[in-house]
Amino acid sequence: MVAGVTVPVPRGAAPPGGTPRPAPGGSPRLADIAAQASVSEATASRVLNGKPGVASSTRRRVLAALDVLGYERPVRLQQRSAGLIGLVIPELTNPIFPAFAQVIEQVLAGHGYTPVLCTQMPGGATEDELVEQLEQRGVNGIVFLSGLHADTSADPARYERLGARGVPFVLINGYHPQIEASFVSPDDRAAAAMAVRHLVDLGHERIGLAVGPTRYVPAQRKAEGFVTALHELLGLPRGDAELRVQRTLFSVEGGQAAAGVLLDQGCTGVVCASDLMALGAVREARRRGLDVPRDVSVVGYDDSPLIAFTDPPLTTVRQPVQAMATAAVGALLEELHGNPVQRTEFVFQPELVVRGSTAQVPHR
Repeated sequence: MVAGVTVPVPRGAAPPGGTPRPAPGGSPRLADIAAQASVSEATASRVLNGKPGVASSTRRRVLAALDVLGYERPVRLQQRSAGLIGLVIPELTNPIFPAFAQVIEQVLAGHGYTPVLCTQMPGGATEDELVEQLEQRGVNGIVFLSGLHADTSADPARYERLGARGVPFVLINGYHPQIEASFVSPDDRAAAAMAVRHLVDLGHERIGLAVGPTRYVPAQRKAEGFVTALHELLGLPRGDAELRVQRTLFSVEGGQAAAGVLLDQGCTGVVCASDLMALGAVREARRRGLDVPRDVSVVGYDDSPLIAFTDPPLTTVRQPVQAMATAAVGALLEELHGNPVQRTEFVFQPELVVRGSTAQVPHR
């Protein structure tokens, strides 16, 4: 008992009267909880005792501190869920998708909603099957990340039918004009142009793009931004610029294959549509005995977690994950509260992050 507050019992500890199992490093005090949450002990005390007068963001930090320190929340602080929200993502092997999922889940939890994560795996459930399962569980709404809405070959009527069944939803990364919904996207054209401009500023003139299949909206937009940038910055005819675009799989192997073709064309700079593709481009350059960035400069896209620690640290265009995920959840919650936002695409600006995989053009 500290300052009138009963510090929560650690997970796995014995009940009162039993023999406690000490947590590693000892049991945290109120001061430890306050320090973890960056609040005063008095504020931590008010939260743990369920007292009013504390901002919701501060309350969440204190509760998060309990979670980080491995302690159960007091029963009086365990709120009932406001409802279930489905989150449908393509897969977990690309680190940008878990990054989005983590932020979305955090924002949902902060508003009292319980996220239900659904992942599409090769040979597993389809997006339509996952949606059916979520509806059976009675979800209040669904967030789609890089789903079939981004695939121009897919039938957009599935989303119209979902809306007709009374299930609110929001769509991230991919826009379709026939779908009546709120979309949240990065400016893919601007992202490609940023990468090209960076390489041009370093003296590169033979620049290629490794991007995904044409049917995907983000791939289309990146290719458009790339071709326009080569035309405007280097005066390259659009037809010639199109020849510098290699469409491949969104994977390390796809990036490696595309980079092989671009290097054969004499490219000294390679722009990639994902960080994983960029790692493939680096792999191909090294396979040929080339140094990155001395011989070849490589730019990725996403700024996935840990990408700053690759060898070399990857120059990339950062996708604004925090802002996009927060906006998507906000739009969905407005819909749930009876205040639907504009049925349009909200476009967020990416940011160039320069690291060690780009350098001045080599002198040959």
